[in-house]
Amino acid sequence: MQAVDQQVIGQIRDWLVNDVPCWLATVVATYGSSPRPVGSLLTCNGDGSLTGSLSGGCVEDDLLEKLTRGELAQDRAQFFRYGETAEEAEKLGLPCGGHLDIVIEPVEPDPARRSHFEHLVARLDARACVERTLEVRSGAYAARDVERHQPLHYDHAAGRLVQTYGPQYQLFIIGTNMVAAYVAEIALALGYDVVVCDPRADELARFNVAGVHKVREMPDDAVRRYADDPYSAIVALTHDPRIDDMGLMEALKTDAFYVGAMGSARTSANRRIRLEALELTEAEIDRLHAPIGLPIGSKTPPEIAVAVLAEVTAVRQRKVDAAQAALKASTPVAAALAAGS
Repeated sequence: MQAVDQQVIGQIRDWLVNDVPCWLATVVATYGSSPRPVGSLLTCNGDGSLTGSLSGGCVEDDLLEKLTRGELAQDRAQFFRYGETAEEAEKLGLPCGGHLDIVIEPVEPDPARRSHFEHLVARLDARACVERTLEVRSGAYAARDVERHQPLHYDHAAGRLVQTYGPQYQLFIIGTNMVAAYVAEIALALGYDVVVCDPRADELARFNVAGVHKVREMPDDAVRRYADDPYSAIVALTHDPRIDDMGLMEALKTDAFYVGAMGSARTSANRRIRLEALELTEAEIDRLHAPIGLPIGSKTPPEIAVAVLAEVTAVRQRKVDAAQAALKASTPVAAALAAGS
């Protein structure tokens, strides 16, 4: 499975290789409740083929109609706002009071653009980040390889869009088993960079999920090396306390936004006693999500993986929402921006 951004950029590359012109649309701002985050991508061509999503409502159909009728972004990139009026928002399925700002860019199948999108695809296939800049008024574009994902930046006054493609978050998995394989595959599809750690050479060699970074190290060392940042989630899935506890002992001291461990309620209670014996504080142990995952009645490995990634997603989004709320509260001009001034 591929992340949505990877599918969109890959589709553009494929169309350009076959001399098919297309458009790339990017969500650059949302106001009010929005079904898709800033940075969401969509590509479509003149035949009506479409990959990606901007809203989950009727915006995609309306945009495709405007593009194929020649009303938008024919010869140059263009900024466009959906939801200017309450009537339009209701018609397009946008939440009450919300509107959606997008930049639409025509993409012609010339050699320079083919090379440009080939490079973007290569970076995404390598699970690496690449920063793309688009000058909306002139149509100029450029790519720069970067180490880390940065938030999208759109300067409306200057007409400049800067966006990083590639993994924004990391999932660090302790242990290799069937549950870990399903967790890794779903996480890759959600756009995570996935690191799998197991000190057991034979177990690690048998783990064959494409696109993950496999690390044969003791989990405490590996956690410190790879996952001590607020963009990482750490999950312990071995059922072996000699491995899981060692990793959790360090994970609960990191800045990771999520730490979870697989096991029953009884296993989790016993684990808490062991972690207390390792001199972790009560506050550190309280960070642990155990039993791991949302309580959806999961039994099979794929069901457990769905529950795990659902909880990781919920925790991550709560932190994002809290950070955005704090930013708005500290920025007096936020209301003016939201009004579209």
